[in-house]
Amino acid sequence: MTVKRWLLAASMVVMTWASATMAVEEPAFRQVLRDGDFDIRDYPALVVAEVTVTGGQKDAASKGFRLLAGYIFGGNKRRQGIAMTAPVTQQAVSEKIAMTAPVAQTQTATGEWVVRFTMPSAYSLQTLPVPDDPRVRLRSMDPARFAVLRFSGLALPGDVEAKSNELLAQVKSRRLRTIGPVSLAQYNPPWTLWFMRRNEVMVEVER
Repeated sequence: MTVKRWLLAASMVVMTWASATMAVEEPAFRQVLRDGDFDIRDYPALVVAEVTVTGGQKDAASKGFRLLAGYIFGGNKRRQGIAMTAPVTQQAVSEKIAMTAPVAQTQTATGEWVVRFTMPSAYSLQTLPVPDDPRVRLRSMDPARFAVLRFSGLALPGDVEAKSNELLAQVKSRRLRTIGPVSLAQYNPPWTLWFMRRNEVMVEVER
């Protein structure tokens, strides 16, 4: 393949991916503040599907994603497909699971992770099909305000730790009070080029 043809093929792949990404629903929110890469957002009540898994950050994300993808791709009592949403989020918690806005992965005190998908806004807890897999739980999340720091890249554990510390420093400097641990939100499929990936670390704060 010539360089010209390779560039054309690569461009087509990127455009196709971009179109697919734009079609994915993301949770609505009200922008309270934007200062560079730092945001404060108000999220409404949301309905989520979640699972608890074990392993390292990447391994747990993969396990959780597969279980939840099974549910939305027809692994439920109605054999009904449910549209994919973004982002996928990952969060460390202690005894209880903190309120999170999107799809989430959360580490518990025992080294487990809670991985969440936010359900499309067209559904309520009452209208969602019952999961076939008992490990998939459906529940409602209360409205919440989040401090958010946006960044790109692969979201490796060291990067996430550094960005989480940066987020908490921003929160402290603005005299905000946190509620629960920091979450990692990832918006792109795993084949996305590293420099095109959208990531966020986010933490609930008092209004």
